[in-house]
Amino acid sequence: MVQNVATRMAELEPEDFYLLSGVEHGMRFSRWVAAEKIPQFSRLDGDEVDYRLDRCMDRELLERKTIQYTGYRLTFEGYDALALRTFAERETIDGVGAPLGVGKESDVYEVRSFQPLALKYHREGYTNFREVQKEREYTAQNKHRSWLYTARKAAEREYDALETLFPEVNVPRPVDQNRHAIVMQRIDGVELSRAKLESKQVVGVLELILEEMATAYDAGYVHADMSEYNVFVNSEGVTIFDWPQAVPTDHENSYELLTRDVDNLVGHFDRKYPKETPELDRSGIADAVAANGFENVREHVREA
Repeated sequence: MVQNVATRMAELEPEDFYLLSGVEHGMRFSRWVAAEKIPQFSRLDGDEVDYRLDRCMDRELLERKTIQYTGYRLTFEGYDALALRTFAERETIDGVGAPLGVGKESDVYEVRSFQPLALKYHREGYTNFREVQKEREYTAQNKHRSWLYTARKAAEREYDALETLFPEVNVPRPVDQNRHAIVMQRIDGVELSRAKLESKQVVGVLELILEEMATAYDAGYVHADMSEYNVFVNSEGVTIFDWPQAVPTDHENSYELLTRDVDNLVGHFDRKYPKETPELDRSGIADAVAANGFENVREHVREA
């Protein structure tokens, strides 16, 4: 598990960040940055580099490997530190609080600020880079890319989608983005997978989510990873989150991905609420969403 680096930020000095930025720069060219190249990348002299390497290694911001040469690379904690420093310099956040959610491809923390915000670090590619490369379009055409690139591109893609969709679609309001991290509105609610809907709420909540998907499609995006784990439910409605894999509606596979999203969503309601969920024409729903013609679930109930 990646540790919350916020507690170590006060210990770091400007030269530590010069070193981390230098290693980040070197990782554009190789997975492990040769020790003798770090002075050039960081603009620190050799003795200063040695001292800063020890400091950053002690704080688990870097890792070292000896192959034919001694090389260094950022850990995710080191990459987190660089993003946090940028957010602090921009006065986007005042501090980082407790974790809100930790997953395979992202960590989310509450943010101390003048308004309720959340900080999301993308983790794609660090532990299983080859699989992520195969699955995610934004890395599929790049044969030699570090996990920094994969995670940063995921954050950029998600931030772009949120900026396009908000506020017409109920998504978290985007605030700032740097490297692999996004600051966004904190959403209170219950994940759809854990929500216990009353019988009279089931069809209504399903309809609300489909309406948001239709509005997103009209705005130019298909979520492409829709499931019960990407929706919050609260007294004000629903919020769809996690958009890094979203594709534009003019993408060659957009309709296929939309159909899969509808199938995943309706399938969840079928499994969890079999009595309350009518048998629906899922392909008909996808067609209506794509044609900007979705109005309600009743129109897509299969006749007995």
